[in-house]
Amino acid sequence: MTPDFAAIDFGTSNSAVALPRGDGVELVPLEDGLPTMPTAVFYRADEPGCHFGRAAVAAYVEGLEGRLMRSMKSILGSPLLGQSTEIGPGRSVRYADVVSGYLQQLKKRAEASAGAPIRRVLLGRPVHFVDDDPARDAQAQAALESAALAVGFDEVRFQYEPIAAALDHEQRIDEEQLVLVADIGGGTSDFSLVRVGPRRRGRRERRDDILASHGVHLAGTDFDRHVELSAILPLLGYRALRPPARRGEPPREVPSGVYFDLATWHLINTVYTPARLAELRGMRGYYADAAHHRRLLAVVQQRLGHAVAAAAEQAKIEVASRERTLIDLGAIEPRLAVMLDEAQAARAIEADLARIVGAAVQTVRLAGIGTDRVQCVYFTGGSTGLASLVARIAAAFPRATPARGDRFASVAQGLGVFARSLYADG
Repeated sequence: MTPDFAAIDFGTSNSAVALPRGDGVELVPLEDGLPTMPTAVFYRADEPGCHFGRAAVAAYVEGLEGRLMRSMKSILGSPLLGQSTEIGPGRSVRYADVVSGYLQQLKKRAEASAGAPIRRVLLGRPVHFVDDDPARDAQAQAALESAALAVGFDEVRFQYEPIAAALDHEQRIDEEQLVLVADIGGGTSDFSLVRVGPRRRGRRERRDDILASHGVHLAGTDFDRHVELSAILPLLGYRALRPPARRGEPPREVPSGVYFDLATWHLINTVYTPARLAELRGMRGYYADAAHHRRLLAVVQQRLGHAVAAAAEQAKIEVASRERTLIDLGAIEPRLAVMLDEAQAARAIEADLARIVGAAVQTVRLAGIGTDRVQCVYFTGGSTGLASLVARIAAAFPRATPARGDRFASVAQGLGVFARSLYADG
């Protein structure tokens, strides 16, 4: 009988699905034959329907009229989930429906690969959807569960994403280890201290092997935001000084709210409303440099917010592998560009790096052991491509051997392994 279950890693930046195959698990080719698909949806303004994944990003880049939605996982547990956003004249979509629509696509593509309906699902979840707010964290999981039930799953269960990564690592070792899993993706940095080993493999109940879990709601999208705020948005007036109202009065900065919204993927669309645009037009007198206001209006009027955010993300990636990179902003103004170097990028994300390393160390402290007892630090998640981040975490555990999984797929693989043991009896 064909198994009727799947495991889904619904990620902030990318998602993946694992299905049982033979005695193991296999990732579903979700898009263009690839096992991961960007967590992105593009809604056409001129016709019904939408695009998903790379096709969504491509539609946006090609300049089609509509709305690109990314980082949907970030709105779980937030008031935005119950709100709607405009996607065209007289058309809007609920944020909750964006989440369920994307899950529906994952289910559809998984069923096409399995050749049978999928009724049960194991979903990954971060250690904390929302930091320091258990009620909102529970609401976030409940919202994701409701979305999964709404698209046709009959049974929904959850497993922590870093635990899933530990199970993936366990498939490739031949001795027992005390492993700190560092799962750093687009929205959260999660850590779990886990016992793994060949004798533990295949056990359905692994609760006793989890010594501690901890995390913070900081990761790749936060790095992107800080890079955008420090390198790009000053050209649009971020932190610029207003003309003094009276002689001798110290100058004040222009209002910063619009810049923080432009640097946050799921808030960018809120800047484009007619009321917000009218407000920004009326702020011309706040800017000592007219070019700042002109560029800001160009971004809002031409709806370039996501393109600017994508440029910051790409610059972050490029500067991680070379000393500097040029950010082309010609879409805002001809010949406009800015250089980002490695030192500037490091300064921009320094506070986040310190908090992430602190969370890693705190995880081990919660287990009541010293950092010298950790035998392996297992890195997974898209943001572990940043060498400076990996080096900082590894330095906190000097006796541990660094190991790497597939940055984008190890969580889905581990979820698949756990789903097999969970649903082994049908």
